[in-house]
Amino acid sequence: MLERQEYVEQAYFFRTLVDRLGQNIPLQDLLAQTKFELLSTTKLPMAIDLLLGELKHRGRMSAGMKLLGHYFTPFQTFLISEAEADYGRFDYRTALRIMAAECEYRSKSPSAQGLFFFQFEATSRNRLNYDRGLTAMSRDPFYDEDWQAWLLIVRRQLGLVDLADMIFVRSETYQQQRCRFGDMPPEAPLLFGGAEGKIAAANRRKDPLFLFAAMQRHLDYPVVPRLEPIDPLPTLIPQMQRRLERMEARLKFLEEEQRGGIDLTKFYNRAVTPPPDELLE
Repeated sequence: MLERQEYVEQAYFFRTLVDRLGQNIPLQDLLAQTKFELLSTTKLPMAIDLLLGELKHRGRMSAGMKLLGHYFTPFQTFLISEAEADYGRFDYRTALRIMAAECEYRSKSPSAQGLFFFQFEATSRNRLNYDRGLTAMSRDPFYDEDWQAWLLIVRRQLGLVDLADMIFVRSETYQQQRCRFGDMPPEAPLLFGGAEGKIAAANRRKDPLFLFAAMQRHLDYPVVPRLEPIDPLPTLIPQMQRRLERMEARLKFLEEEQRGGIDLTKFYNRAVTPPPDELLE
């Protein structure tokens, strides 16, 4: 785990990249400019130097993040690699927004439950690869051994078992129900509290979005950024202008035709001079 100051600077760095990507500035120049705005007491400027070198030589920032596995989390590397992939609709801006929100959450008082739901919801809402995403989550040093083992179980059983069921059987609510019939030890380490277990039990066999919304209100983790729809207005205005110009030209032709015909001489090429009469004879 890094110090709080590192996460604060990472959140500022990712937010700055998002704000300046829309200015048509190359990513290499953005990294070189933003590096001088960060605190020199952190290790982020040195990490940006390595990212900038990998971006110039290989064309991928995720390659440099893999080399800095002790600084950037595997989930951050997973997001950038998915954004750099040629397939899918996941773009750089959404990845940077998710990383900025996660770093801001880590700089406060994060919980393992809140971080899990944030990362899993980000993977689900953006339709990323669950296999690689959950594997990256299981390698996060924020989770202890019990959490890492459970994340790999979720990776294997997701799609076969409902997520709410997997959360419920690892909660204190399920253990309390078992203890009604006698003093029984937990079948597995408990990872969720009683409130999370009740929320999971109430959302079994339902849309997972309801589960995410309830957990976000309860655990108070950041709202997961989503892919913003493209605003068609900037492209519609030039198209409407061209259509109006064509309509005006057609109306002029109709008016000329009603007045007595269209004068075709104005469409002649003025640069071509007619041959002299001597040559025609």
